[in-house]
Amino acid sequence: MDKRKLNWITLAVLAVAAVLVALMLGGSLNRTAHITLPPSDPPRDPSAGDAGPSSHVTVVEITPETVQAAIASLSRPESYGRSMTVEYLWEGGGGAHELYTIVRGPWTRVDRGLPDGSTRISLTNGEETYIWYGYDQDAEVTVLPAGEFSADVEQSIPTYEDILDLPVEDIVLADYRPLDALTCIYVETAADEAGYSTRYWVSVENGLLVQAERLLGENAVYRMTSLYVDQTEYDASRFTLPDGTVLLDDGGAEPMEPMN
Repeated sequence: MDKRKLNWITLAVLAVAAVLVALMLGGSLNRTAHITLPPSDPPRDPSAGDAGPSSHVTVVEITPETVQAAIASLSRPESYGRSMTVEYLWEGGGGAHELYTIVRGPWTRVDRGLPDGSTRISLTNGEETYIWYGYDQDAEVTVLPAGEFSADVEQSIPTYEDILDLPVEDIVLADYRPLDALTCIYVETAADEAGYSTRYWVSVENGLLVQAERLLGENAVYRMTSLYVDQTEYDASRFTLPDGTVLLDDGGAEPMEPMN
């Protein structure tokens, strides 16, 4: 083989190698983080549809037998804020209140609107809970051991444990459901002895419970809805008592502005 032909072969090999390297690097650079749900041997439920490239989720089949492991693999954001509507319904009427929740690390702040137009504010970190009313600097603050005052209880919403602690035989339906622009894991329980059943929608995007319903027979008696989540890292001013005491130390933030 003459030297000129050998050079052409060498150049061709190098060109192919360069293309392969570029493709491999491009694939690794463009690969996005994703939540890996527990593997499932059966094929993906075709009714679930395609979650799309923006969901960053490995879609697997969800069934009553696999849904608890799938939800357990999700994680909530470390810091976020969201508004929430909680409704209590009864025959011929109902009532609702609005909440705004801010979370950062172990701290959860809940501003709850009350029927008389006032606001109840709570701050809890799982060990202590601070409660006061209104945004005046001289508002009286009650300090309690967290005990039953968990972040989810303060928000009047079900917890992950409510789903994870269910006996599998109590789960009658589990699958993927679209809810507004979200893709959710949907769980529905069988009616208990009193006739109550519960429905849950957990976002696969952020791991948060975004809707829940409690039903008596076919009629809803409770509903919570919170579809939009702002994953902002709120500063310490949001975790400050009326007298200016900062509970979250992130460098000495100024006292909180009223959240009217």
